[in-house]
Amino acid sequence: MNPLSEKQIRASFVNASRRESSQLTLPSDLADLRWDRLDYLGWVDRKAPLRAYVVLPVDDALVGLALRAPEGTASRRRAVCAWCEDVIVTDDVSLYVVRRAGAAGRNGDTIGTLICTEFGCSKNVRRKPTIVEAGQDPAGLVERRIEGLRERSVKFAREVLREV
Repeated sequence: MNPLSEKQIRASFVNASRRESSQLTLPSDLADLRWDRLDYLGWVDRKAPLRAYVVLPVDDALVGLALRAPEGTASRRRAVCAWCEDVIVTDDVSLYVVRRAGAAGRNGDTIGTLICTEFGCSKNVRRKPTIVEAGQDPAGLVERRIEGLRERSVKFAREVLREV
């Protein structure tokens, strides 16, 4: 992923108003991120922990998604993230609900998915495979996991953008 500016991030949101986009809390460590090891930028709002945001490249454009986690302890559970599908890191996955873009979202239409609570998917797919996972091709497995993360996250973003 290429480094993003605050202006690019705020302009990318497809399911938030301009006011909401201008008021969201950005990650404090943008300058320190390893952009070359990120497939998307995701963060939990430090001022409102039930809100989270994801920005990812989709068809040569940036798509920002405002997400919401349900209240209560049921939001985090042992589960497999729908994006990175990591079977090792399953103890901090949350259900995130996303308002659809456009008129559908303004009318209350939402979709949800299970994602790593702290958006560590890029790190998860790049971890060294176990012997059982890797078989004879550990480097190939990592590449397939990275590609799978990109495909699944983009598919979800396209579903948010889809006219219903």
